[in-house]
Amino acid sequence: MHDSGSMGLAGSAFDVPSGATREAFGDGFAVPGFDAVARLAAHSLHVPLVSLVLSTGSAFWFSADAHRPDSPHALHPRYLEATRQGQTQVVPDTEADTRFGGAPLLTDIGPTRMRFFASEPVYTLSGQHVGALCVMDYSPRDGLNESECADLRDAARLAGTGLVLGSYVGRIDPVTQLPHRNAFFEDLRARQRGGEHQAWLIAVDVAPVSRFSAFIRAMGHAYADELMRDVAARVQVWMPEHTHLYQVGTSRFAAILPGSADGIDAAWMDELVHRLRQPFDCLGIPLCVQPGVGLLSLDIDQLEGGDPLRLVMSASHAAQESVRGWATYEPSDDERHRQEFFLVTELAAALNERAELDLHYQPRVDLASGRCIAVEALARWQHPTQGAIPPGRFIELAEQAGLMRSLTEWVLDHGVAQLGLWQRAGLDLKLSINVSSSDLGTELIDRLREAAGRHAVALEALELEVTEGTLLEHSDTTREILAAIRALGVGIAIDDFGTGYSNLTSLREMPATSLKIDQSFVRGMEASPHDGAIVRSMTELARELGFRVVVEGVETASIFASVQGMACDEVQGYHLARPMPAAELPDWLARHDVARFRRPAG
Repeated sequence: MHDSGSMGLAGSAFDVPSGATREAFGDGFAVPGFDAVARLAAHSLHVPLVSLVLSTGSAFWFSADAHRPDSPHALHPRYLEATRQGQTQVVPDTEADTRFGGAPLLTDIGPTRMRFFASEPVYTLSGQHVGALCVMDYSPRDGLNESECADLRDAARLAGTGLVLGSYVGRIDPVTQLPHRNAFFEDLRARQRGGEHQAWLIAVDVAPVSRFSAFIRAMGHAYADELMRDVAARVQVWMPEHTHLYQVGTSRFAAILPGSADGIDAAWMDELVHRLRQPFDCLGIPLCVQPGVGLLSLDIDQLEGGDPLRLVMSASHAAQESVRGWATYEPSDDERHRQEFFLVTELAAALNERAELDLHYQPRVDLASGRCIAVEALARWQHPTQGAIPPGRFIELAEQAGLMRSLTEWVLDHGVAQLGLWQRAGLDLKLSINVSSSDLGTELIDRLREAAGRHAVALEALELEVTEGTLLEHSDTTREILAAIRALGVGIAIDDFGTGYSNLTSLREMPATSLKIDQSFVRGMEASPHDGAIVRSMTELARELGFRVVVEGVETASIFASVQGMACDEVQGYHLARPMPAAELPDWLARHDVARFRRPAG
């Protein structure tokens, strides 16, 4: 039975042969084993009638005799309220109980009334209360003894298990009681068979996957389940009457909307996003989500062989990052997502099987001596068919796909191996390696020790670069891990300083040895006196706090001349050298003009 976008149990009654059960759920769904559970309950408790009643008001019925009405009826509100209490109910005589006041079990039941009523709450495997298993008799009784209460509890547990199993193999999501993805596609095909040619699909992403996972980690599954039910309720209020809402993913809903080829009203879509951006009060705790609503105009005649749900999900994903919060499917966005997925799988293969990754090294020059004293290891990826993949692109994808630790481990192993070769060839250099927030676990300490030992490199010759934003994300935990790394002798550099708005207290407490001024300020020095003033102030502050100061992004002679007059120790940038393959570095060092890059005396 469908109403306002939801699907529930068919509220049918005793229009079946004696001893049989009505097990219709929506369009043919069944609760596996309910017939057997009901027979056992009826036999052990000696009752003629057993019902599984959901909190929605829908019900399954089992009659053990022929004394029943001839047509279906709805459960009386007073009995329905009793099933929603979440506790055992035993009513010896409903006519003597003020809660029931002699009300019939079913509306418009005629002369037949139930005098005895008992119910036991039914829960899903996750502990969600979804209804009650009820037993009834036409005559009043003294109640249930201890053994009978135990039998009713066991029957309710079996009914809950069957309900969940039926949900998974049928059409209904056990948390929201909404039809799921299989039902979505079945209904689309039914429209096709019915002769419809065009439809608008909508997908609602409640929050980005990482954020929804954070909800679960912080508050638990019960909180996330309640959130999904609340979101579904808001969407259903917004949807047109007789439109069904489907749960098609852990944190995603979909619907088939009425509409024409002319499109969907933009103000109507804005209203939905506005509703979803209002705070949700889940279990007494307020929460704002980051919804994304996608739209797809579907030619139903072309349904076979396609996946319209994937396409509309592409739009909802893009909408999460937009100001408006909703977006219509664009083939270009979809192609970008497919390309990103392709690159992620290719990157995983490159890390494990192929020789497509390489390291380039960019020198860092000490202004006091003019010498190159360190190099920064920078990953490069030359794909066999896609060519050179920009580092910013594949590093971001590695972060999103959980590959960052593998990439950092690859860089660490190959970089330290190369440093060992250079040092044994007589080059006195240190190696700087970038690490991300996902790398900052205790295992990083062991990886550093292992790599340095395997390649016979002193830990003091290594430096880790951690962005200012990463330091702000982790605070105490990060500080403890970095302190342990620093205790090994490894240097710690705060990278991209000036973009994370860190306060002086957290900056002072970080166990860092050097600070790298963000290159966005440095590159802007030629055009903006303000950027020059910012860089000068930051270098002086860092020097006063005891950091070794590195200015990166030195790309022209004029910027280099300005930096020489600042309170900095090292410079890095295209004016000195671009990142280069390992084989080119010895020749560059041999040609390097130390005097040219030495800060003038005085």
